[in-house]
Amino acid sequence: MFIVIAIIAFGVLVGIHELGHFIAAKSLGVKVNEFSIGMGPALWKKQKGETLYALRCLPIGGYCAMEGEDEETDDPRCFTRQPAWKRIIILCAGSFMNFVLGLLLVLIIFTQAWGFNTTIIESVSADSPYQDSLRPGDEVYSVDGHRTYFAGNINLYLSRNASQVYDIVVIRDGEKTELNDFSFAPYENSEGQVTYGVAYSVVEANFWNTLEYTWYTAIDFVRQIWLALSDWISGLVGLEDMAGVVGIVDMINDVGSQTAEEEGFGMALMDVAYLVAFIAVNLAVMNMLPIPALDGGRVLFVLLNAVIHLLTRRRIPARYEGYVHAAGMVLMLGFMVVVMYNDISRLIT
Repeated sequence: MFIVIAIIAFGVLVGIHELGHFIAAKSLGVKVNEFSIGMGPALWKKQKGETLYALRCLPIGGYCAMEGEDEETDDPRCFTRQPAWKRIIILCAGSFMNFVLGLLLVLIIFTQAWGFNTTIIESVSADSPYQDSLRPGDEVYSVDGHRTYFAGNINLYLSRNASQVYDIVVIRDGEKTELNDFSFAPYENSEGQVTYGVAYSVVEANFWNTLEYTWYTAIDFVRQIWLALSDWISGLVGLEDMAGVVGIVDMINDVGSQTAEEEGFGMALMDVAYLVAFIAVNLAVMNMLPIPALDGGRVLFVLLNAVIHLLTRRRIPARYEGYVHAAGMVLMLGFMVVVMYNDISRLIT
């Protein structure tokens, strides 16, 4: 059941993305030749005005085909003849919709919460070596320059610094206090537990706190994606550590099945929705990377064209841009095949 839910969720994520392009294009007067939900042979289609609307058999996304998107055309309403600001809005609209969807899913989940973990120190253990440095009421504002919104953020950024010496900023009595070169490492307390000896407070999940922590969570999703990308570029994680569609579907199935068995189907749906929210924000961020074939790569070409036109009164021919995006798509599909192979290998082993 959760495999089916995961597949449908992917279809919805891509469909929402394309819907964003479609709404923006229609609103800005760009001609849309076809708007399709799903891929493959059409189960239903209807021509309405200049646009063909289609529902296709494979629930794995969709597309918004705009006039002149990757080819030369004389139609004044084609995509490539629009001002740069219109094309950028249309290209960014898909990722914007993905981000909004992730935000709404988190908000729905958080309406069921009773409280949120803060970064405000509630207590410091009596045997803690940090009693003189950290005080109840201190709010841990940042660790090594990284803003912290939840207690979990603190643990994350502490774990990323092997030296265990940090630059920590706390808000104390309404003012920022810097604890530079602060040695902060777990210790063994009198009960034999390895701990930092610091407990953080929980705030009630009222209306405003729910909105605030929903936003913080969405921003935290974005930061996790950037951290993962930086780890991959720096070599801390390899290609074998990445997961594609197959791996993500398997993860959603595992999480949903385990939670359903332990806590019931309703809670399992909440856990799955949280993962889908993260994936939605992930798609929003990844799609805006300046890579050919992605929306971010298309935005890059719009900006390049604007600069070239300003300097030379010429533009990059649409067919050449199409070749670059086609090459980027081939490389990206090859990358996806490698990642999918790794996913399947992990499932087998």
